[in-house]
Amino acid sequence: MSTATSVLLLGGVRAGKSARALTLAESEPAASHIFVATAQAFDDEMARRIAAHRAERDTRWHTIEAAADIITPLAAALPTRSRASDQSTVVVLDCITLWVSNLLLALETVDDAEQHIAARTAELAQLMQTHADVRWVLVSNEVGLGVVPPTPLGRAYRDALGRANQLLAAAVDHVELMVAGLSLRLK
Repeated sequence: MSTATSVLLLGGVRAGKSARALTLAESEPAASHIFVATAQAFDDEMARRIAAHRAERDTRWHTIEAAADIITPLAAALPTRSRASDQSTVVVLDCITLWVSNLLLALETVDDAEQHIAARTAELAQLMQTHADVRWVLVSNEVGLGVVPPTPLGRAYRDALGRANQLLAAAVDHVELMVAGLSLRLK
């Protein structure tokens, strides 16, 4: 990988974000492929979705399944500075949407949820900056285009994810909006 870049893919449900993430990640050779999965299989349907996503990745991929604490296992899996020049790494984080939901649901109250999640997002952005030699591909939903959620939890989620998306959009090299399997470069 000559120049590591970072990309945030935004879009609605079934817009083609995950497929695009894998295409981008596999577009350049890398010695190490890391996939961070934030989904949890709380029911059979979700378990089937997770299995389908796993089947999309070949044996090159090392998968980290982390619901809320993605920083610790990801930092441990990334190459140290002494190894960074010897190998290239690509990380796909799929997805910020569920990560923010997991963080929010772990809180006792939604008071200050946006600030709490913004702080965790800043930690992720810092990790990305520390490992700027890694090719980062982040996936997230854009949920701010719909109706205002009717509950405080729903509004807290919408606001926290919107803030997280803004922080990550500022931290990456490129942002793409995915609609119907098509990408539109925003940044």
